[in-house]
Amino acid sequence: MTRTAPPSADGGTVKKPGSSGIGAIGAGRPGFLWAAPAAVFFGLFAILPLIMVAVLSFASWDGLSDPEFAGLDNWKKLLDDPVMIKSLWLSVLLTVLGVVVQTPLSILLGVWAAGHQRNRAVLSAIYFVPMLLSIAAVSVLWRAVLDPNLGVPAQATWLFGDGNLFGVQSSAIGVLVFVSTWQFTPLHTLIYQGAARAVPPVLYQAAQIDGAGRVRQFFHITLPQLRNSIITSMILMVVGGLTTFDTVLILTQGGPGSDTTISAYYMYQKAFKSFDYGGASTIALLLVLVSTVISLIVVRLSGYDKMRSTMEGL
Repeated sequence: MTRTAPPSADGGTVKKPGSSGIGAIGAGRPGFLWAAPAAVFFGLFAILPLIMVAVLSFASWDGLSDPEFAGLDNWKKLLDDPVMIKSLWLSVLLTVLGVVVQTPLSILLGVWAAGHQRNRAVLSAIYFVPMLLSIAAVSVLWRAVLDPNLGVPAQATWLFGDGNLFGVQSSAIGVLVFVSTWQFTPLHTLIYQGAARAVPPVLYQAAQIDGAGRVRQFFHITLPQLRNSIITSMILMVVGGLTTFDTVLILTQGGPGSDTTISAYYMYQKAFKSFDYGGASTIALLLVLVSTVISLIVVRLSGYDKMRSTMEGL
C-alpha cells in the first residue's frame, strides 16, 4: 500500500525531510559538477604523471633515446643499491625528527596564538613571516648564515667548534631539521590556532568551576579537542618530510659524502646527473608508496578513518 504525504494547511503537499527540493539541496553537499574542475586539474597534473612514472619504472631510458622495457631490473637494482637503502633510512629519520620537534612546538604556539594576549596579533604576524618565503630562499638564507667561513659559526667557534656544521653527519642533519622547523612550524601553528579557537568556551568555564587550572585544562580539554588537527598536521609532516628536496640541494647537496643524501635528492642525482630516468622513476614511485602506507597507518592507528562529520552521507 502506497502512503502519501498529508496535505498542508493551504492545500499543498508537505515535503518530507530528505525529499528533493531547494531546502534539501541547500542542506547537503554541492553536486559533483562543482568539483569537476578540481578533479580534472588533479587528474591531469597528479594522476596522469603518476601513471607515466609508474610505466617508466619498468623501462630503461636516458632521456634522449626511446624507452626500452626493462621489466623488474630497475627494482632489483634499487633493492641492491646500498646508497638507496641508506637514503630511505635518512628520509625516515628526518621525517621522524621533524614530527617530534615540530608537533609539540606547533601545538604550544598555536594554542598561545589563539588567546587574547596583548600584542598577540603583532607577534603572530612576525612569527608567520617564514611561511611567506620560498624553500629556496630560506635555504639560501641559512646557508649564508651558517657558512663555515663567513657565517655565524666561524665567529663563534667556542660554540660551534671548527664552525663547519656541514662537515659532520650529525650536525648536518641537525641543520636540516632546524631549517625545516623554522620554516614550516608557522604553517602547523596556523592549523592549531584555528582548531584551538573552535573549542567551545563552555568547556573551559565548566573546568574552572570544577577548580581545574590551565595545565589541566590544556591536557584534558585542549589536546583532546585538537585530535583531528594533530592527525592532519602529522600526515602533512610525513608527506613533506619524505619528499624534501630543495633544502638538501641548497644546504648540504647530500654531503658530507652521502650522509644527507635522502631519497628525493638521490632521485634527482639518478635523473639529472646519471641520466637514469628509469631508476629515478622507480625511486619516485617507491616514495609515493611509502608515503601512502605511512599515512594510512597513522590514520588507522589514530581512528581517524572512523570519524564522521555532520555532512556525511551524500
